Amino acid sequence: MMNNNKHTHPAHTPHEHSHPHSHGPAPLIVSGLTVTYADGTPALKNVSFTLEAGEKVALIGGNGAGKTSLFLTLAGVLKPEAGEIFIGDIPVDKDHLQTVHSKVGLVFQNPDDQLFMPKIYDDIAFGPRNFGHSEDEVRQKVTDVLTSLEAEHLMDRSSLKLSGGEKRVCAIASVLVMNPRILLFDEPTAFLDMKAKHRFMNILAGLEQTRLVATHDPAVAAAVAERVIVLEHGEVCADGPAAEVLAAYFSGIKLP
Repeated sequence: MMNNNKHTHPAHTPHEHSHPHSHGPAPLIVSGLTVTYADGTPALKNVSFTLEAGEKVALIGGNGAGKTSLFLTLAGVLKPEAGEIFIGDIPVDKDHLQTVHSKVGLVFQNPDDQLFMPKIYDDIAFGPRNFGHSEDEVRQKVTDVLTSLEAEHLMDRSSLKLSGGEKRVCAIASVLVMNPRILLFDEPTAFLDMKAKHRFMNILAGLEQTRLVATHDPAVAAAVAERVIVLEHGEVCADGPAAEVLAAYFSGIKLP
């Protein structure tokens, strides 16, 4: 297995508890994660890795490799039968789900799964409203995030009337408005044309959060990540520098 030693030893940040409202990037620590579906099918098998605060990592693997299952588990949606996940010093478990949901942002493969309100404004306002912000605060947050993405003109539109690229930007906005510390992107360039894909990668380059991006596209993986993790049949089969792992994976060389 390709590996970099600095990623294999979980290191909790000592000041995490003293700054609970900080919105900077956070480390993601995954240790021995095992998930099995209700029908007995294994989804993840003893998955372990660490993302340093602010690190940019791509996750690749074929259909059914476990990428989406991993993301749902990291976001606290699926419950593992074994293993641990930490956002800094905060465990991803049933006792900390509200905190986890405020610190981990998951952008789904299909933006229609994320946009369900009559207007884009309400889609993006949904999270801040649920966390008890005043309507004035909500409006400011929605305006700020859409302005940062150069998409404020979409605020009063319906997602039904948007292009695929516009929907993708609004789905990202609905996550960024919560100031997450870790961002998970599940096949974010799927169904996008070249112009929209280029815009998405520019947006990604400007984000400071720790990021894990699942993709089938080697060009996207190379552009957005310094490091690549390969999942196959629910297991990590490679983890190392992007150029090295991508060259081996996409040239058909069997990874150790």
